[in-house]
Order: sequence, then structure tokens, then C-alpha cells
Amino acid sequence: MQIESRLLQRSGTAVTNFDVSLPQAQSDLARESLKDPYRFDFLGLTEEAQEREVEDALVKHVTEFLLELGAGFAFVGRQVLLDVGGDEFFIDLLFYHLKLRCYVVIELKGGKFRPEHLGQLGFYLTAIDRQVKNEQDNPAIGLLLCKSKNKVVAEYALGDKSQPMSIAEYKLVESLPAELQTSLPSIEQLERELAWNAEEDSA
Repeated sequence: MQIESRLLQRSGTAVTNFDVSLPQAQSDLARESLKDPYRFDFLGLTEEAQEREVEDALVKHVTEFLLELGAGFAFVGRQVLLDVGGDEFFIDLLFYHLKLRCYVVIELKGGKFRPEHLGQLGFYLTAIDRQVKNEQDNPAIGLLLCKSKNKVVAEYALGDKSQPMSIAEYKLVESLPAELQTSLPSIEQLERELAWNAEEDSA
């Protein structure tokens, strides 16, 4: 399964600032704990799915989501309420990483990465570090999952951030390799076959 999903090529490839925001031992482990892109084809959603649909489906299929995230992740909650100065904010998904000993805040974006998304993620990290984490926990790590990103823009956006953050894409439908595309029947062939079978059944 890991070979088929190209896990080796995806592991440790997310754009991060961990090398400047975390101690080296933790930085290396954190980088290797993340991947890019994340494959969410088990959700059965199309590329047109909205953020909330993706979030709902991820929680419904949390076991598969944990397998895709990798070893060490424990699910804490979704739409986790943060009360900051009397205002309410909600984190899309919150995890705890057992090996890194830190909270992992996951923010979902239904479109292309924009630098201002990191402001929201940074705010959530600060709130988790001040309100939720214990003394023995390491600082929270942020993972921004978006449908697409410009890698250079992502690297620039992370350039001056002191909090540990990562930006990765998610794929709802993995495109088929070219050699498989030619060996599969076309939509027209499937429709003809279904129509023929329907005629046989009615006869």
C-alpha cells in the first residue's frame, strides 16, 4: 500500500520552517512526520468539494485519515473551541503527536495557498500554546492543508515566521498513471456495456 501511494516520495516534502523554529532533533522528526501531498482519495469526494465537506468526511473516516497522516498522531477533536479575550475561534482539526510530544493544529483551505492563511494558523498556535499545552509539551506545530500552492510563495510566506508551520497540498482524487488510463474502458464503452446488459436482463 505504501509503495502504491508513493509514501517515500511524499514523506518529508512539505514546505516548512522547522529548521529555524524547532531544535534540530525535533525539527528532523517533525519534517519526516509530514508529507506532501496528502492523499484523501478514500473520502470519495471530487475536486470541487468545499472545505467543510472535506472536514466532515475526514472526521467520518478518521481511521483512514490517521493512517494517511502517519505514525504517532492521535485525534483530539474538530472545530475545537478557543475562547480568546471573550471571542470564540474554532480550529478545524486538532491532533496530538505522541513522539513529538506536541499538539498539531491542522487548518484546511479549499483553494490555493495564500500568505494570509499563516496569520490565522499562527494565531491558533499561540492560543494552543497558552491555553491548552502542558509544561512538558513542546510548542504546537501548524499544518496548513490546501488544494494547491506555489512552492516559492509558500517558502517566502514562511520566511519570517518563528512558529513551527508547514504547508502541504491535499489531493481528493489521484489521477491515474498514463499506462492505466489507456487500459481502462472509456465512459462511452461503459455506457454501451451497461445498456447491453440492461437489454439482456429485460429479454
